[in-house]
Amino acid sequence: MSKPLLLVLGDQLSSSLVTLRQAPDNAVVVLCEVADEASYVPHHSHKLGLFFAAMRHFAYQLRQQGFEVHYSNLDDADNCHSLIREAERLAQLYGCDEIRVTRPGEWRLYEAMLNRQTAELPWRLHEDDRFFTTPDDFSQWAEGRKLLRLEYFYREQRKRTGLLMEDNEPMGGQWNFDHDNREPIKGDLAFPTPPRHHYEKMTQAAFDAVKRHFLDHCLSDFGRYQDAISESSNFLFHSRLSAALNIGLLSPQEVCQAAEQRYLDEQAPINAVEGFIRQILGWREYVRGLYWTQMPDYKRRNSLGFERDLPAFYWDAKTDMHCLKRAVEMTMDNGYAHHIQRLMVTGNFALLCGVKPEALCDWYLAVYIDACEWVELPNTLGMVLHADGGQMGSKPYCASGKYINKMSDHCQHCRYSPNQVTGEKACPFNSLYWHFLEQHRGSLQQNPRMKLIYGSLDRMAPDKRSAIHQQAQQFLDQLETSTGYGQPHHTAGYTKETTS
Repeated sequence: MSKPLLLVLGDQLSSSLVTLRQAPDNAVVVLCEVADEASYVPHHSHKLGLFFAAMRHFAYQLRQQGFEVHYSNLDDADNCHSLIREAERLAQLYGCDEIRVTRPGEWRLYEAMLNRQTAELPWRLHEDDRFFTTPDDFSQWAEGRKLLRLEYFYREQRKRTGLLMEDNEPMGGQWNFDHDNREPIKGDLAFPTPPRHHYEKMTQAAFDAVKRHFLDHCLSDFGRYQDAISESSNFLFHSRLSAALNIGLLSPQEVCQAAEQRYLDEQAPINAVEGFIRQILGWREYVRGLYWTQMPDYKRRNSLGFERDLPAFYWDAKTDMHCLKRAVEMTMDNGYAHHIQRLMVTGNFALLCGVKPEALCDWYLAVYIDACEWVELPNTLGMVLHADGGQMGSKPYCASGKYINKMSDHCQHCRYSPNQVTGEKACPFNSLYWHFLEQHRGSLQQNPRMKLIYGSLDRMAPDKRSAIHQQAQQFLDQLETSTGYGQPHHTAGYTKETTS
């Protein structure tokens, strides 16, 4: 009788995992904390602590359910600190004749495991069915389509799952309420206070290991304020469920069904619930499908030819641009920033400066606790940097300082003015925005969604365009970049020493 080793990865902490559901009585379940996975990018200590604490709790839960479990701690003297080698070492230790694993969240690991399927100790890969769709489902949907647009995929998902559907029509009379979800923060709006939890012994031990080795209140208002940014609140009305979803502590089905029920019970408006479900049922499934059907070539795309290294202040927040300073500080403190801070502040700035995709992708993967490559890479390379040539977004998500002023209260605390394009007090986003459009006119001008913007650019007087170009170029020439990993000035921080 075969005796399998069941390897459970740090983002697979679900009792419904296919390898656990199909586990024979003699199976050995293994979870591994290994240095290779913790350090291939300089992960935020909050991210590592979350993963390790959740893994340790999950191992305890599995033992309570009757599984034989081996847990490799980061401090174990015999730990190989390579996921593949550690699993194979333990398989030999327990007399297992094969290793079973559910599809990992990164192509890097998936490819390595595929290459071990014909080894003396074979690896058997199973499809991850905890999502609404599989990569094969997405591939079938994408077959024959020239453009893989989210909206069409999302509508098919709604029809297939029945979420927010009634008599095969969308509840509320339309598929998408995004136009209702763009209100900026005004006045003295009160934000919900996030719950604070005390670490129990197992969680504290996990965070201590990281330190040694590497140094029902939001949904109703989520919709209309989901694109807003506030100086006084890090989280606003965002759920912060993405990390728990991405490591398997919550399932997307239960989260979407709970949100739908709030609408049915008249406890939350349709625009909030639809916008929330669209992020999970639509966007989350869409980027995963895109990742698995386009890799490994997708990771090498750079359609706009960006070559700049990452700005140094992404590691230490030492910039006088207040919106960027606050976005990086919040990221350092919490391992979190909401999607507009990522897309339209740190991401927009990187786009306008021409930061090379691999540099920005590594940063996002390192600093955010919810960042697994299958979700991080398409969002960063495709959505933020438009490096996939428009496969994800029909146009670049670029904006000037006026957008940030509209959607946030940062500009009133900044030395720069969002209303000035040139001069000492001009917001750098403004000249960089027009400079970016000039630089990439050949790639972008024929885009139907960009014609109005280029029309405005072409109507500018030549001397104004020249002044804008000089302003932007001077800024870029003085922009300090880093080819390594910076050290933050907050204690939470990252896990590698400063290099330059």
